[in-house]
Amino acid sequence: MAVAKLAWHGRERLVLLRVREGALVAHVLKWDDEVRDPSELAPKGAKVTDSEIDEALQLVDSMTTDDISGYRDEYRKALEAVIEGKAKGRQPPEPIAEAEEPGGKVVDLMAALRESVRKAQAARRGEGADDAEVHEMPTAKEKTAAKAARKAPAKKTAKKTAKKTAKKTAKKITAAKKPTRRQRGA
Repeated sequence: MAVAKLAWHGRERLVLLRVREGALVAHVLKWDDEVRDPSELAPKGAKVTDSEIDEALQLVDSMTTDDISGYRDEYRKALEAVIEGKAKGRQPPEPIAEAEEPGGKVVDLMAALRESVRKAQAARRGEGADDAEVHEMPTAKEKTAAKAARKAPAKKTAKKTAKKTAKKTAKKITAAKKPTRRQRGA
């Protein structure tokens, strides 16, 4: 046997070299600073009451059974059957393939996006308006007005602001449905 230093994983390590059955074997040893004191690993002291100990014993007793006849080593049985079959010259049975769980529907996201854009453009031109919904994004003023309307108590000014906002939104939706010069080909 011999003790040697070995550079391994970017660190210098101590190894014990020896010959075993015609092969050179290296056992990695620990440096003194790598060896931990076993007292560090000891569990911390805990205060346990007598009732907790009694409950733990009752739990263990309730989970303990003397009848283990219901437990079978299925792996060992299957392995013995394979070994017996090979000894008699038979091919082992094919492993049972687990049934694949049906996966979810695969969707081509780019195709779905293109279709959605096509429907929205058609709806803006007034073609097939039933196919797609076109929502106008509110402006900063409309957002502020809506926020104030939610916070403020029901007053006449809040109602007027809401009506004005609704009218502006309706005008914008109507204007958005009209084709632009570029869309008309002018």
